[in-house]
Amino acid sequence: MSGAQRAGAGGSGAGGSGAGGAQRAAAGGSGAAARLRIAVVGDTLLDVDVSGTSERLSPDAPVPVVDVRTDDRRAGGAGLVATMLAKDGHDVTLVTVLGDDDHATSIRGLLPDVRIVAGPSGVATPVKTRVRVGDHALVRIDEGCDTPPVPSVTDAMTAALDGVDAVIVADYGRGVAAAPELRDAIARVAAHAPVVWDPHPRGADPVAGIAVATPNASEARRFTAIGGEGVPFATDAAAALVATWDIGAVAVTLGDRGALVGRRTARGMDSRFLPAPSVSAGDPCGAGDRLAAGVAVALAGGADVPDAVAAGVADASAYLAAGGVTSLLADAAPTPVAVPGADRDALRVVYEVRSAGGTVVATGGCFDLLHAGHARTLSAARALGDCLVVCLNSDDSVRQLKGPERPIMTQDDRVELLLALDCVDAVVVFDETTPDEALRRFRPDVWAKGGDYTADELPEARTLAEWGGRVVTVPFHPGRSTTRLASALAAVG
Repeated sequence: MSGAQRAGAGGSGAGGSGAGGAQRAAAGGSGAAARLRIAVVGDTLLDVDVSGTSERLSPDAPVPVVDVRTDDRRAGGAGLVATMLAKDGHDVTLVTVLGDDDHATSIRGLLPDVRIVAGPSGVATPVKTRVRVGDHALVRIDEGCDTPPVPSVTDAMTAALDGVDAVIVADYGRGVAAAPELRDAIARVAAHAPVVWDPHPRGADPVAGIAVATPNASEARRFTAIGGEGVPFATDAAAALVATWDIGAVAVTLGDRGALVGRRTARGMDSRFLPAPSVSAGDPCGAGDRLAAGVAVALAGGADVPDAVAAGVADASAYLAAGGVTSLLADAAPTPVAVPGADRDALRVVYEVRSAGGTVVATGGCFDLLHAGHARTLSAARALGDCLVVCLNSDDSVRQLKGPERPIMTQDDRVELLLALDCVDAVVVFDETTPDEALRRFRPDVWAKGGDYTADELPEARTLAEWGGRVVTVPFHPGRSTTRLASALAAVG
């Protein structure tokens, strides 16, 4: 089990400043961008998330009974992309088709900050309902999701693309992106503003000349029939799709690894791998939409393709760390932790291990300049149970304990390094001088600490006793310390 997940996500062509001339720093999230005029074109659905608990089987059949706690609704498909951009503060127009039914009315009500320019779909509004128990998906129920004929396009729909800074095509395979009139309008936009196309295996090919398409690895494999895995596969697939679709670039997203960008340059094809930062993540729903939105905003602000995709990857990672689609709910409360998602990830890991009857182990420290002693202690702690949660002193906490010159590495870097170790499943950052309050949040079965003292001498022993936890010492390796390493580096410098 790994406590770290990464969000993966380019194009050349019309990646300039956009019709509005808005500027944006290539790095950083979309929320820090200037206000842009962005059109989102594509298929809109109604997404329903039903969450609850399940502690018994139905007497009618051996299936779980779900006691519903929440029933959340949101605009899905292109509507989800529009929601994200509107929450970032952009001027968003959604160009789509909608049915004449109550579900379409619900979608309109869920997008109060989005200008909707919709033609008639001629079919019922599709609904996708996901039923979850805790963090586990139980079933998805689809209504009206058969592929309809290509819809008619109104003059208002094509006119909505005039004068925008960027266009995002969110193709969910229901025909909007295949409509000839819209494709002609998108081609006209691509001549002077960036167009980002998120393709679908059952959808239309991207319009020639656009800036970038963002298929995931599974989609790229279906589009190309190329074999292989990882970066070698993505490199070949991106090059093939750039040629087949006649577009500026393709960013093949690789899930928690990042993205591989293949693009045309004056010297031929250029391939660049952009790793995703380590973040705590759960439900990946919407990560691809968040990435495409981030790429479009960065391109509209003047970023080149690699920087734009890097911004999209960072946006998707931050989105997952903040809770994914749950972070988009109007009444969603922020998670009160020092590093976004850290507590949530630890609680998820703890829940999964305990549900399987396993033992939860925790340890703690500053871990400033990881060294061999740390690695051995962490590995020994992990061997005591079925997961290891590290309670990490925040930067402020380290300064209180070690002085104003410490830490040497920031808490974000220390979190990333710890999560890169196979023996660490999750990290929780705490601001106090002791981890007692952090421990009370997830109540580990074992607290492990390396040192030349006995278990009952550890200050955390009293806290663990509150719920019957045990304190264990693991081998201590003298002669290895961060302070000694820091002093040696200072002497060399």
